Amino acid sequence: MKKGSKKKIPSDNRPAETNRSNEHQQPAYTQNIPDDQIWTYQVEGLPKPHIGHSYKHERGKKALVIVFLLIAISLSMYFSIRTVHNDEFQFDNADDGGYALVRYANPGDTTDLTIDYVDSDPAKPITSIEEFALNCDEKIITLTIGKEVREIDSKAFYSCWSLQNIYVDDENPYYCDLDGVLYTKDMTRIVLYPIDHDKYLREKTGFHNLVDDNGEPMEELWGVTERYDEAFFKEYNQAVRTYVLPSTVETIGELAFGYANITDLYIPEGVRTIESMAVFKGQLANLYTYRYDSPVIETSYSAVSSLKEIYPSFPDGLESIGSDAFSYNRGLTFVYIPSSVTSIGHHAFWDTVYKEDGELRGVKEIYIQASKDEFHSVDTGDQWRPKYDYLLFTKSVDLVYSSERASV
Repeated sequence: MKKGSKKKIPSDNRPAETNRSNEHQQPAYTQNIPDDQIWTYQVEGLPKPHIGHSYKHERGKKALVIVFLLIAISLSMYFSIRTVHNDEFQFDNADDGGYALVRYANPGDTTDLTIDYVDSDPAKPITSIEEFALNCDEKIITLTIGKEVREIDSKAFYSCWSLQNIYVDDENPYYCDLDGVLYTKDMTRIVLYPIDHDKYLREKTGFHNLVDDNGEPMEELWGVTERYDEAFFKEYNQAVRTYVLPSTVETIGELAFGYANITDLYIPEGVRTIESMAVFKGQLANLYTYRYDSPVIETSYSAVSSLKEIYPSFPDGLESIGSDAFSYNRGLTFVYIPSSVTSIGHHAFWDTVYKEDGELRGVKEIYIQASKDEFHSVDTGDQWRPKYDYLLFTKSVDLVYSSERASV
């Protein structure tokens, strides 16, 4: 039976054949419905008969219900959006019942920001800070992280140029800070050394009246002081631009020292992973590894004298160096890769060599502890070693295999 066709059912009280006068009459249709169900019988696929109910005002009632539902939904959405989104903050619902900070738009004059609870009724905690939540903010100086925050994306505070310190509520079980530098609670991972932390250290060590915001000598003092010599800059770098990672650290996180103004970095021998862009576009000149007898918590240069042993470059036991980990650190001059390293990401040391006045500067060679054959098993990304202009071409710096580690 084709779709849309109707089946004729002959009546019991009339002939099956019709005369010519009935040729144009409407065909009769019957259903075998019991007499006691004739007024309530529901044909499959059709609405139930409206028996004993008035149709009056039904259309109006339906319209009122629809209007009521629309108003209720609109009000619910309105108050929900007001709770999680305004001109300054934008939140998403987190899986753990709290809120995720998605975006913060500085109104222009906020320098201190606390990330703890959403001002709602009842107040709900902020439990995560998403990627680029404070992207390129130029005003925030101090951040305070609440006790409920359990996840912070490595790019959450990307390019916050004025950020000096990040402080964490002591009751937070996931994160902590060490004099304004962000770590995981167990101190095995450094999360972020704020970009402008050196400004805070200048104030702390008394150098704020001698150098400007870029760490350069005050122009008005040139010619009236003899302090700006090699000894001055050595003292300045030790007091402000030297950082000693605690001995508990095993991972230097993504962008942990991105754009940071440090020249000397001391890392413990227990570091196993250096993630992507860990020291991206920094001022790094010297990278040291240290061994220790007792735990090291002090992060200033004063801790150096208590270290058991110091040697240059990466630690024995390091396993991976991430992509762009040390890119654009033109002050860096020495790189030694121990045989424990199994992977080096793309552009890991990009633009750490350059020419100035025709002379090659920066990382001119990379020293490899493994032999050439052994190093072939290392997973290396595209252009992981730096290149420089050579005649009409570009040339990668040489690798010096089977090298012995130098000592300080």
